[in-house]
Amino acid sequence: MYLIPIIVGTIAFAVLAPVVGCLLAGLDRKLSARMQGRVGPPILQPYYDVRKLLEKDRAAVNNVEGTYITCALVFAILAGGIFFGGGNLLLSVFVLTLSSLFFILAAYCTRSPYSEVGAAREALQIMAEEPMSLFIAVVFFLATGSFDSCAVFGLEVPAIGATWIAFLGFLFILTIKMRKSPFDLSYSHHAHQELVKGVTTEMCGRTLAKVEVMHWCENVLALGWIGLFFVWGNPVSLVVAVVAALAAFFLEILIDNNFARVKWQLMLKSAWAVALVAGGINIAVLMYL
Repeated sequence: MYLIPIIVGTIAFAVLAPVVGCLLAGLDRKLSARMQGRVGPPILQPYYDVRKLLEKDRAAVNNVEGTYITCALVFAILAGGIFFGGGNLLLSVFVLTLSSLFFILAAYCTRSPYSEVGAAREALQIMAEEPMSLFIAVVFFLATGSFDSCAVFGLEVPAIGATWIAFLGFLFILTIKMRKSPFDLSYSHHAHQELVKGVTTEMCGRTLAKVEVMHWCENVLALGWIGLFFVWGNPVSLVVAVVAALAAFFLEILIDNNFARVKWQLMLKSAWAVALVAGGINIAVLMYL
């Protein structure tokens, strides 16, 4: 892993990911509204919301809350910089998990019952999706001979041909990563759920704005992992990767609007079962080949 590409990738990700993530969030709201028979807000509504949050007076239940959220945002950007800079995919997964842990600590430090429930559910979501994320890194190592994300550019054909089983498993946990129904246990945006925005109940102003930007970055990174399956040595593959990522994004919106939330027990069992079957089988096949 080379330092300069990682630094350049981190800077580029810090600038571009919030912009792309904001547009995706606006598109999400618009498509969800159309699926529900509504007109929906403008595409730039997420930007207006964050700008309004930044203009609010600073108010926090616990002063350390903002520090934890800042750390979470920084590590989310660093995880994206490592990945898009061609760095170690496994390290990117670990750094993103570290970001999530700071997010959980920020919710716990407010000592609010709703925040604590949301933090506990956020921890369960990490436990559910982390095994498959790690398996993805191992699968790419076996397919390319390296943990570096840039190694896919040395392939003659896209990695999806040898990793499609793991790809299906990752699609399953992508719903958890993007906090969509039926797995939006900790950070639901639907008013009919029993816990709405639980993990951010006590957050407001700039702190909540940083949370929104962090989620935008996480979504861009997750879709980047989707695109990685479709990249090979041809520059045209980048276009294919973007199309595949957008298709996965649309699929998540469709799932979000057609499935009700499940209990955390079912989420945990199903995610681990999918990881064991999809990740385990794909790793075994690649090791045999």
